[in-house]
Amino acid sequence: MERMDLLYQKFCREEFDENGVLCGFQPVVPENFNFAYDCVDYIAAHEPERRAMVWCDDKGHERTFTFGDMSRYSSQTANYLMAHGVKRGDMVLVILKRHYEFWFTILALHKIGAVIIPATNLLTKKDIVYRVNAAGVSAVVCTADGEVSHAVEEAQGEFAAPVEKFLVHGAREGWHDFDQELEDYSPDLERIPNKAGDPMLLYFSSGTTGYPKMVLHDHTYAIAHIITARHWHNVVPDGLHLTVADTGWGKAVWGKLYGQWFCGAGVFVYDFDKFAPKDLLHKIEEYRITTFCAPPTIYRFFIKEGMEGYDLSSLRYATTAGEALNPEVYNRFYQYTGLRLMEGFGQTETVLSLANLAGSTPKPGSMGKPSPLYQIAVVDSDGQEVSTGDVGEIVIKADGPTVGLMMGYYRDDDKTREAWHDGYYHTGDTVWQDEDGYYWYVGRTDDVIKASGYRIGPFEIESVLMEHPAVLECAVTGAPDPIRGTVVKATIVLMKGYQPSPELTKELQDYVKHQTAPYKYPRIVEFVSELPKTISGKIRRVELREQNQK
Repeated sequence: MERMDLLYQKFCREEFDENGVLCGFQPVVPENFNFAYDCVDYIAAHEPERRAMVWCDDKGHERTFTFGDMSRYSSQTANYLMAHGVKRGDMVLVILKRHYEFWFTILALHKIGAVIIPATNLLTKKDIVYRVNAAGVSAVVCTADGEVSHAVEEAQGEFAAPVEKFLVHGAREGWHDFDQELEDYSPDLERIPNKAGDPMLLYFSSGTTGYPKMVLHDHTYAIAHIITARHWHNVVPDGLHLTVADTGWGKAVWGKLYGQWFCGAGVFVYDFDKFAPKDLLHKIEEYRITTFCAPPTIYRFFIKEGMEGYDLSSLRYATTAGEALNPEVYNRFYQYTGLRLMEGFGQTETVLSLANLAGSTPKPGSMGKPSPLYQIAVVDSDGQEVSTGDVGEIVIKADGPTVGLMMGYYRDDDKTREAWHDGYYHTGDTVWQDEDGYYWYVGRTDDVIKASGYRIGPFEIESVLMEHPAVLECAVTGAPDPIRGTVVKATIVLMKGYQPSPELTKELQDYVKHQTAPYKYPRIVEFVSELPKTISGKIRRVELREQNQK
C-alpha cells in the first residue's frame, strides 16, 4: 500500500551526506503538475481520513478537516466561483485572515487555474485600489470580520474594471454570501488541464521603499516547498505543525500548506485577532503541537511572558525566519525547552534559500548554509564573489525562472531586470560567510552604514541592544554628522518600567561598546513610543533615514 506521508518523494530526488543532512535536491515536475489535484486530491483518493488540518479560533470554535474534506470543499468552491465567472488566468484577491475558508479558496483557484493574490485584512482603501488595478483583479473573496470589506466597498468606485465580490462570515448587499451559497454547488469536479509553468500565485511584496512589487509564481513553487517542510520544519507525518503567519503573507503557504501536506502532516491553524503570547503557548500545550515555526519576535514575546508554566513537551522541533535571530533569543529558548532554534532565510521571490537543515548543527544567530535547491554566491557591487568574512549580497545563480524562484515581477519588466541580471537573481540582502560555510545576516543592501571608513551592519548592533533588559524594540540607521560624515544612530522603544534619560543613554552606549567593536556604538540614541513599520511588520529603516536627514 502506498504511503501518503512519502508522497513528496514522487516529486523530487534527494541525496544525503554522511550525517543524514540533505545535500542534493532535484525537483521532479510533471508537465501538468497542479498541487490541488496531485497532492490534496491524490491523498484524498488513497487515504481520505488522514488529518489535514486542526482549526480553532479565539471564540471557542474548533474544526478538524481530513484530506477528503479539503478535496470536496475545494472542488465545491471551484464550482461556486466558476458559476460566478471566475476562470483560468483570472486574478483573484483573497483576504480571509486565518479562516479555514482560505484553504478551500486557494485550492479551488489552483484547480480552476486562476491566480490567487493573498492579502492581509490590514489593507486600507488606498491599498486595495492599488492592488486591484495594478494586478487586474476580477474577483475579491473577503472576510466580513473587521473593516476590510468596507474598505473594499469604498475602493470599488475607483476600480478600473468590474469586480465580483464574495463575502465570508457575513451577508451584505452587493456581495455573494460565500457561506450560504456554497452549499448549493456540487463537490464533483473534473480535472481542468493546466501546465506546471502557468501562473498560480501572486504576492504584493511590501518593501521598505516605494509601492509593493507583484511577485508571480507558477505551479512548481509548491514542489520547492518540500525542502521547507521535510528538511527544515522537520514535520512529523502524523504530527501537527504550527507556523505563525496570517494568510496574507507568504509565510502562510511556506508553513500551512504546500510542503506540510506533501509530507502527509497536519497543520494547526489558530484564527485570532490580537496576538497574546500566553494564548499561543496554551494552544501549543493543549493541541500537542509537534513542530513549530515563528519569527524571532514571537519567541521574544514567549520568553518575556515566561514559558515555565506551560507544558511544551510535545514540541519536537522549532524553526524561525522572517527576521534575523538574536543569539540571546536562541539561548533563552534552548534553556527553556532543550530545542535548538533552526534559522532559515528566504524571500517572497524565492523559497527557502539558506537554512540550518534537519540533522545539521546550528550556530546561534547564523542563517545556516545554502539550500541544495539553489547555487548561491556572495558578491560585491561589481558582481565579483567576495572572500570568506567579507560582506556581500546574496545572489542565486540562475539565468531565468526556475523551480521555487519567481516568474518575475508581474507587469514590471524594469524591476525584473534589476533583480535578474548577469546570470544571477539578486536578493538585495547582505551577509558574510564564515570559514565553516555558515552565513550571517548583515542587512538590506541599502541599510549598510558607512561611518568613518567602516561598513557597519545594523543587525549586529540591534542584536546587542536587544539583549539589554530596557530595550523592547530597536532600529539602527546611519545619521549625518558634520565631522564623521555618518554616525550610528539607535532608535529605541523601551520596556515598561524604563524612562528615557541621559544616564540610560550612556548605559546603552557603554553596553554596545563592551559587547562589540567600540566604533560600532550608537553615538545618537533616540527614544520613541513606536517604530515605523510596513503592513507586514517590517521596520521601515528608510523612513528613519529620511527623518535623520531633516
